[in-house]
Amino acid sequence: MAKIRLDKYLADMQIGTRSAVKEYIRKGRVRVNEAVVKSPEQKIDTETDTVLYDDKPVGYHTYEYFMLNKPQGVVSATQDTKEKTVTELITEKNRKDLFPVGRLDKDTEGLLLITNDGALSHELLSPKKHVDKTYFAEVMGKIGQAEVIKFKEGLVIGTEFTALPAVLEVLSFDEAKNTSRIRVTIHEGKFHQVKRMFEAVGSEVLYLKRLSMGTLVLDESLAPGAYRRLTEQEIQMLKETRNIKKNG
Repeated sequence: MAKIRLDKYLADMQIGTRSAVKEYIRKGRVRVNEAVVKSPEQKIDTETDTVLYDDKPVGYHTYEYFMLNKPQGVVSATQDTKEKTVTELITEKNRKDLFPVGRLDKDTEGLLLITNDGALSHELLSPKKHVDKTYFAEVMGKIGQAEVIKFKEGLVIGTEFTALPAVLEVLSFDEAKNTSRIRVTIHEGKFHQVKRMFEAVGSEVLYLKRLSMGTLVLDESLAPGAYRRLTEQEIQMLKETRNIKKNG
């Protein structure tokens, strides 16, 4: 990686704002390779140099990857003036530039990738990649073979668009509640897509949870609102999405 300025290094790692860390540096609170440095402009090699702030090591993390089990009531954004955001739930982070890859509706739960890797995010969200996204849902009414076929053929969503063929699996039907439990896999991510697909077949989504996105599968040990860092294997498998060819 190219060398970066010392003040940017410390600001990226959330030691303080750019102006604050410049002041810390000038006051001699920062050492590089055991030597006190008072120049914010000094270039740092993030791979070989050792940086200490108040005698505590400050490692540099270029990218971070978190799996979040998004709870209901939280918005998929980096900041919001009224609502709590998903990035606020990630408290053990080093980077200040994290963002959610895609979005889940406020009332939708489940898998959400939080990172600052823009290239990976683009690959996962690109319409040309057709990355699978699998959801569990509880919906109104009895969903049967007719709906399965409609989803498989590519469902017409009003006059707006025709969804790509999707895989719909009916898990169970509750006659007393008149609700069906289903699993559906889509290959795109239009606004409110799963909800709109069920509306198009005369149903309504009552509960929605994302189970997977590409190769990344929700860790069921994570309670709603909990998160963990991705393993190296999970990161590598996601990055291999770049090799996925357009379906057909």
